[in-house]
Amino acid sequence: MEQQTLEFELTKEFRDRFQQALDERDDAFIRNSLQDVKAADITALVYEFTPEESKYFMELLSIEIQSEIIRDLDSETRKKYLKLHDPQAIAILLNQLLSDDTADILHELPVKVREEVFVGLEPVLRSQVTELLRYEENVAGGLMAKELIRARINWTVVQCVDEIRKQAENVSKFYQVYVVDDRDKLLGRLSLQDLIISDARKLVADIYEKDIVSVETYMEDWEVAEVMKKYELVSVPVVNVQGYLVGRITIDDIVDVITEQAEEERQMMAGISENVEEDDSIWRNTRARLPWLLIGILGGLMNAKFMGLFEAELVRVTAIAFFTPLIQATGGNVGIQSSSLIVQSLANPDFVDEGLWKRLIKVFFVAILNGLVLSTLVWGANILLFQEYKLSLVVSIALFSVIVFASFIGTITPLILNRFGFNPALAAGPFITTTNDLLGLTLYFFTVHLIL
Repeated sequence: MEQQTLEFELTKEFRDRFQQALDERDDAFIRNSLQDVKAADITALVYEFTPEESKYFMELLSIEIQSEIIRDLDSETRKKYLKLHDPQAIAILLNQLLSDDTADILHELPVKVREEVFVGLEPVLRSQVTELLRYEENVAGGLMAKELIRARINWTVVQCVDEIRKQAENVSKFYQVYVVDDRDKLLGRLSLQDLIISDARKLVADIYEKDIVSVETYMEDWEVAEVMKKYELVSVPVVNVQGYLVGRITIDDIVDVITEQAEEERQMMAGISENVEEDDSIWRNTRARLPWLLIGILGGLMNAKFMGLFEAELVRVTAIAFFTPLIQATGGNVGIQSSSLIVQSLANPDFVDEGLWKRLIKVFFVAILNGLVLSTLVWGANILLFQEYKLSLVVSIALFSVIVFASFIGTITPLILNRFGFNPALAAGPFITTTNDLLGLTLYFFTVHLIL
């Protein structure tokens, strides 16, 4: 009979009923409602309750499930939850995890607690984690897991299969076998398919593939992500500077890296200078948002001062004030569009080498075409609404100029930031908006001054 997996859905009704079960210490309901539910679904439930309540219902689950949930929680929630456990209890949970996950969680613990937990780890895991803790978290050495399947180049297929059975007891998932020499220097890889269909008497040396992609321990996490993305890898071996096999990185670790980078860039583009969550403290959220808001305020004050320089023109032709929001909004939108596309392209390491000037020329012609279409539409609308031919001409010329220049600024700014080592995503948010507001007003009033 085929086993069915319970489809879990977190609804308000279930949450309220679960809260009641927690209040009444209804262990039977808690066990029955979470039976056969996947750890990832139970993880979502942890965020709905206090750490104390989560600890209560999680202790009704198996150690294996508890460990998976701990692994999947975000860092801040995990810290609050583990504060309720003594070091021995934490060690029991971590003993169920792979070495890389264990090292990541240990990094988050206070030094004293970390040392006490470390003593409680199983000897093999403790040895693996000891090596991983040498590396920073954002490099390949910090991302890798020590658990992997390796085969000696001088083994026969039969020996290789026997050894894989032994090694697989400590490896939850493996996609290929790494071939090494007697000193553990990485030589190549062996697919499971080739291993299964090969003659049992053949040597690994006769059937392994020498062509293998690997990463070095010191490579940054985003570089590893690029390698795995480029070669469509689900796992990649990690070697030290001498070329010896020291670990592997799997796709789930890289998904976490890509997700964190995307979140960081999204917040940067929104003008949030720190990696914050909605439920972080008021002060942390304020501190993350305030810098760029202050820059926006400064830009607004400069705009007001700049408009004051053209007070005479505003007094004589008050209608020109009506179009300042149009000019500023269009310039900001065009700048953000251009910068966002460049930021996206910069994610490709070959972007600059593929012809920077060709891309800039393309951006220029796109801006001209957009400028012509939009300025023509605005000119026609102004003629119909205001029947001011000269004013309509001024607004259209200014709008065309703003679109072209804003597109140029939006394109070049992220390239300059990237060139000097700053995150180019800075250019796709308040920075571009504030810059283009000033640029748009300058061009607009300069055109008004010349023509009117």
